[in-house]
Amino acid sequence: MPRRPPYGKTERMDDAPITMRKYTDFAEIKADEYRYWQSRPAQERLDAVDEMIEMAYALKGWEIEADVPRLQRPFVRLPVPWR
Repeated sequence: MPRRPPYGKTERMDDAPITMRKYTDFAEIKADEYRYWQSRPAQERLDAVDEMIEMAYALKGWEIEADVPRLQRPFVRLPVPWR
């Protein structure tokens, strides 16, 4: 898997214009964010999840080894209502 540049130092690969929006309501932000991610292809969403996992590991100071299965345990345990 190719390594990505550090967070905040990504390179733009296209000349697509950047759209900036001004919001007045947090619910509006979340709705727009949801619509955006639903419009992206599944592979792009999975890549974003992978990037977030890598950032979470980096924040904890952990290294992700290439040949080790990942997500062996969750970061947070949620209560299960049927137990």
